[in-house]
Amino acid sequence: MADTLWGRRSMPEPGPDVFTVWQGEPVTPGELTALRVGLRAVLSDGARPEGANDDDIDRLLLAYEELASNGLRHGQQPVRVAVTTTGTGWLLEVSDAAADRPPQPAVGRDASKGGLGLYLVARLCAAHGWTVRGDRKSVWARIDFASSGALQQRPSLPVPRGETPGRSRSH
Repeated sequence: MADTLWGRRSMPEPGPDVFTVWQGEPVTPGELTALRVGLRAVLSDGARPEGANDDDIDRLLLAYEELASNGLRHGQQPVRVAVTTTGTGWLLEVSDAAADRPPQPAVGRDASKGGLGLYLVARLCAAHGWTVRGDRKSVWARIDFASSGALQQRPSLPVPRGETPGRSRSH
């Protein structure tokens, strides 16, 4: 299941008229949060592509937080993050120096213990995967703008054992 959910796939080609919106190199979780705030500010200060709305930005920021924090926790420094336009959205790339460690979605874990970020990113994004380029692993997600028409109904993803789709836990 984990191999099909987060399989090794080449990153999509961004297409013509693309530009890098933002880049960062978080070293600590605190820096990760500060960089996310900076990314939101850049998108609010004129780097928001035409067609992107607030919900699209929120999806991008959530995917950024999940993938970049995984890079810090499970990867190897330096962790690099880049957000590039694609014409219908953004391509988020998080790379690290642990080319031998692919993303591993949690299986059979109680949701209260975390580890469900890769499932979440898979649901939020139009496409996702990972690849190795040189001595670096790149985990990527394509976030399409809702207004682009590129978002389509995606099939249901597997839910980790012990979880019920659509139900949240109360503590």
